[in-house]
Amino acid sequence: MKVLVTGGAGFIGCHVNKLLLDQGHTVTVIDDLSKGHKDSIDPGTTFHQINLNDQEAVEKILPGHEAVIHMASYIEVGESVKNPVEFSENNIVGTVKLLEAMKNTGVKKIIFSSSACVYGRPRKLPITEDDSLGEQENPYGITKVTMEDFCKLYHSIHGFDVTLLRYFNPYGPGELHTPETHAIPNFIKSILNKNPIPLYWKGEQIRDFIYIEDLAEAHVLALPLTGLHIYNIGTETGTKVIDVVKKIFEIVGFEVPIDDKGERKGDVPALVASSQKIQQELGWKAKVDLDEGLRKTIEFFKNHTA
Repeated sequence: MKVLVTGGAGFIGCHVNKLLLDQGHTVTVIDDLSKGHKDSIDPGTTFHQINLNDQEAVEKILPGHEAVIHMASYIEVGESVKNPVEFSENNIVGTVKLLEAMKNTGVKKIIFSSSACVYGRPRKLPITEDDSLGEQENPYGITKVTMEDFCKLYHSIHGFDVTLLRYFNPYGPGELHTPETHAIPNFIKSILNKNPIPLYWKGEQIRDFIYIEDLAEAHVLALPLTGLHIYNIGTETGTKVIDVVKKIFEIVGFEVPIDDKGERKGDVPALVASSQKIQQELGWKAKVDLDEGLRKTIEFFKNHTA
């Protein structure tokens, strides 16, 4: 299958590209490199440095593709609070222009990179796909809900095949965001540099950490689907953030001080996925446990720092 990957120079996109290529697919990458890294893109792909808001350029690239995996989003929650207009233009308007470009060129299959944040503060755990979406506490969450809604709208109005993948907490080798807002890479880098670890809520929040290679596989399994599908992508195991820190200490063989940041507005106490639906329908299941995933991630950052 010929697949267009938006945001394909990013952390998740690079792993998805590799898996697609390994399985014999032809891959085209669109990325404006505002957040991604060109040297992370597999040379087996065809790369175009453009922004999705350039709809005319996207329409020139799309013909001949059979599916789009859409991952071109700004993701920093704090930045979304500071710059809601920029986030809305990139995430929401960029998505609508992509969908319009797809409609105009007859490419009507999209797999969208969504987030567990759309559930807001969950009423029960584990979270299932039919749970109601919660009230959002930041512009980033609102953009993800709206992007989902537009994808669903193009399914109902224009007959698109749509799969929404709601990620829980991805981590793994290759995560090089600037700024980095995700816990695990920040913890690992702080520890390897022997700096204090910034920790909110004393690390009592519970999260479902999903290893990047397991996450990437879900995108490829979704390619044959028709109709509208929504799947959680998580391990179904909740882990306290402080326990992740302790695991990293154990793996590296030393500890550093904790920089207690107190409370932080907008943090949900616990997020744990039910992934029963995707297990039953696509046969997907997380394979890499947290200990193994952390070891591989620590090794990457050791080599990257070196």
